[in-house]
Amino acid sequence: MLKPHILFDQTKTSKKIKNFLDHKIKNISLVKCNLIIVVGGDGFMLSSLKKYNKYKKPFYGINAGSYGFLMNKFSSKNTIRNLSKAKQVSISPLEMSVKNKFNKTKKAIAINEVSILRQSRQTASLEISSGSQKIIKKLVSDGVLISTPAGSTAYNMSVYGPILNLDSKKLSIRPISAFRPRRWKGRIVSDKSKITIKNLNIYKRPISAVADNYEVRNAKTISIKINKKVRFNLLYDSNRSLQKKIKIEQIRKETN
Repeated sequence: MLKPHILFDQTKTSKKIKNFLDHKIKNISLVKCNLIIVVGGDGFMLSSLKKYNKYKKPFYGINAGSYGFLMNKFSSKNTIRNLSKAKQVSISPLEMSVKNKFNKTKKAIAINEVSILRQSRQTASLEISSGSQKIIKKLVSDGVLISTPAGSTAYNMSVYGPILNLDSKKLSIRPISAFRPRRWKGRIVSDKSKITIKNLNIYKRPISAVADNYEVRNAKTISIKINKKVRFNLLYDSNRSLQKKIKIEQIRKETN
């Protein structure tokens, strides 16, 4: 039996969908519900997952944004039926630990990606390691992107990164506008890897580290790894699973 709690973004489309759902199903409290319906776009879903995952309930997204890769399509005819037949996918986030130039450490998790970005008009100068192996001694670029399979169709795809299968057990490391070495296209590594990124010039070339939408400025050292102790359970319509969406994007990329 469906006992959902509905979260909705403050947009006209989200409110219209919420009004429809309110007439069809009872909105249960977060404590007593057995699933959480999120009405909005991908950004709202990401923030909702992080905020409400402590209730240990699965999330069903209904797209009221633009792209809605993490969401399901709204249908006034089929949404209630689709809810009862939805299939669950579990994903683990990246955990980012950042030490800034004042030697203070901040942590955050990222479901899609961690972005290391130049903070000024000058390019970033970065050293990237995976465990004890140096991947690149000095990358001069606008930054670098570390993406999960779930996030490989987001920012990663816009910098021509590889689209990873959900069960690939891989992470994508991709440069953003690489200047030196120009031909370096990045690396695919195991999701067991601990990736370390060092700013080689913290005062002249400051950088920020962004976990999805949480930013830490003036980063000196960034450590990134998958946190398999944290699981996000997402529900998808049986004909539009997250795996299927990723496959579709892979085909589009190959044919474009």
